[in-house]
Parts: sequence; C-alpha cells; structure tokens
Amino acid sequence: MLYRRFGRTELQMPVFSCGGMRYQFKWQDVPDSEIPGDNQANLEATIRKALDVGINHIETARDYGTSEMQLGKILPQFPREQLIVQTKVCPVEDAKEFRQTFEQSLRNLQLDYVDLLGLHGINHGESLDYSMRPGGCLEVAQQLQSEGKVRFIGFSTHGSEDVILQAINSRQFDYVNLHWYYINQWNWEAITAANRHDMGVFIISPSDKGGMLYKPPQKLVHLCDPLSPMVFNDLFCLSHEEVHTLSLGAAKPGDFDEHLQTLEYLNRAEEILPPILSKLEQEAIAVLGEEWVKTWDTNLPNWEETPGQVNIRVILWLLNLAIAYDLVDYSKMRYNLLGHGSHWFPGNQADSLDELDLQPFLVNNPHAHKIPQMLAKAHQMLAGDEVKRLSKT
Repeated sequence: MLYRRFGRTELQMPVFSCGGMRYQFKWQDVPDSEIPGDNQANLEATIRKALDVGINHIETARDYGTSEMQLGKILPQFPREQLIVQTKVCPVEDAKEFRQTFEQSLRNLQLDYVDLLGLHGINHGESLDYSMRPGGCLEVAQQLQSEGKVRFIGFSTHGSEDVILQAINSRQFDYVNLHWYYINQWNWEAITAANRHDMGVFIISPSDKGGMLYKPPQKLVHLCDPLSPMVFNDLFCLSHEEVHTLSLGAAKPGDFDEHLQTLEYLNRAEEILPPILSKLEQEAIAVLGEEWVKTWDTNLPNWEETPGQVNIRVILWLLNLAIAYDLVDYSKMRYNLLGHGSHWFPGNQADSLDELDLQPFLVNNPHAHKIPQMLAKAHQMLAGDEVKRLSKT
C-alpha cells in the first residue's frame, strides 16, 4: 500500500480507503439479532482483507444503516492506533440532535473516539448554515474534539462548487470528501482550494459514481486498454498529488483486488495515461463534434434558475457519456434519480420541455439553438423507472 499525508491532520492515509456503505445488512437500523451471520462474517472478512493489504482507513456514516453497528463488532479487535476510523453525521437545525446522533455512532462503533468526523452532506445553503452558524453543528463537533471523542473535523459534499468553496474557505475544516474523477472533473477548483488550506482530500465513490466501472461497457474497455476502466480511473485520480485517497465501496473481500493493480502503475502514470486520455478525448470529438465537446457547458444556468428546475448541465453531461462512451446504464441510473435525489442530486428531468421557454436562459451558450433538442434526446434515451438514493431503498 502507498500512503499520502492527509493534509494538516498529518495522518498517513492509504491511497485507497475502505468505504462502509456496500457491505452492511440494511440501510435502516435493525436489532442486532436480525443481522444474519453470513452477512456479518462477510463484513468482517472484508475489513480483515482491507487491513491485510494496508487499507487501515475505515469510513462509514450514521446514515449507512447497520454499517456502524456491524463495524463495532470487528474494529475493537484491532490495536486502536493502527486504525483510522471515520464516521459522518448530517448537520441539522438542532445542534443538540447532532451531538446525540454522534454519540449513537460512537456507541455503535464501540470506540472511545473517531479519528475523523465528517459533517455529512453540506450540499446547499441550508446545510451550510446549520453547520457554520454560532452554536451550530460545527461548534458541537469542535466541543467533541476538545472532549477527545474526535481527532479531526471535515465535511462531505455532493453540492455545487460555490457551496463547497464557502465551506473550504471558512478554514474551519481539516479535510473534505467530494466527487472528482475522469468523467466529472467539475470540482477541481475546490480540490486546489483544499490544498491551499492544507486539507485532506478524499474522493467519494470513484468507481460507482465515476461510471459504474465494475461493469463497464465494451467500448470503454477498448478505449482504456491496456488498463481496465476501473484501474484507469484510479490511476487518473491518484496521478494528481492533490488527491490523497479514493473510497472503495467494497461489498466483499475480493472487491479490492482490481483496484490494487493500480499501485504498480503509479510511478509510470505520466507514460501510461496520455495515450488513454487522448483516445477518450478523440472518441468524444469523433462522436459529438469538437465544438460541442469543448464548449457545451459554457454559461449554462444552474438548475435553481432554470424554468421547471431542469438540471440542464447534468442532463447534457449524462447524454454525452451515453453517446461517447456507451455509459448508457450509468446515465440512465443517474438521470432517473433527478427529481428524487433532493439536495444530494438536485434538479429535474427534461420531461416537460414543451411547457418551458428555456431560450432566455441559454443566450450566453454557443449551442443555445441546439440544447432543447439535445435535452429532448436525452429524455428519450434515458428516461425510465424512478431511481431512489440507496439510503431510501
């Protein structure tokens, strides 16, 4: 395993982290007696495999159902100083409730402290306010830190870059969990800001949200050759030293194996990546046209300003991925979450274009005349059954 300094925490963070949202029994709390023995055994085997290969950062959240409670049966078996344990608690209006929720997390994990506490889901103005206001959740987290129950405080986010930058530039956080990978590089400015403030940078779900790369389309396999799409994406992320660790949402012990292949390529990333990056770019240009590829998202309105709250940027992005790389299943999964993802994946589908006049909001985009047609094409190609966030299933 390779390790990177996790910003000002000075923790030596493995470049892969063991995310805790795929191996638990249920997304809701249930009595311990209801957890099947084989499920618990698989979780424990997954943790042991992680530690065997040097992945000593175990990351979970109160919102991950039985994950914390199940981890509480295995983590205390290891020397505490060898583990980096992170949990996350959503900021809420009542900061006392935030503390109570964290205390439940600590009881579930059967630990005296966590190394990293994340304010989970600073995604919009409301969650930012709940966190940062006087007497708010950040202040409670800092009290927990002074009590020795938390070593370092960070936040996780699925929000817009302006919200992320507000939180980062407050200089109140030691690290950030955010999305950034080959198919979605929108948060790069936030990563560089985090580095300026010497914060740790943790990438959320690079394999699932980064394109469902555990079941890639054949076209993407061909374009990423000689690497697998998953290893390519890992290498792309880790070739940037500003990135410290990637979350691997392992569901079973074998899920680490393909990712670990990345380690042997890291010192040759400058040689290996450019031909693959060129193939990916050239294919997108060949299929979509160079002008579109390079300027499609210029001056698009955000979803809150758009009639019907249509998330134009995300819809066009998903269409591009489906057409250029055959990421149809991924694009369908994300598209059908629109309208049901709350502030975790906001905005609506393009299902009522006939009733909306988008042109006044597209005047500063060079493709204003074309975008309504592309939105209609996206809806025709991607619309299907409603998708819910995993925690709501």
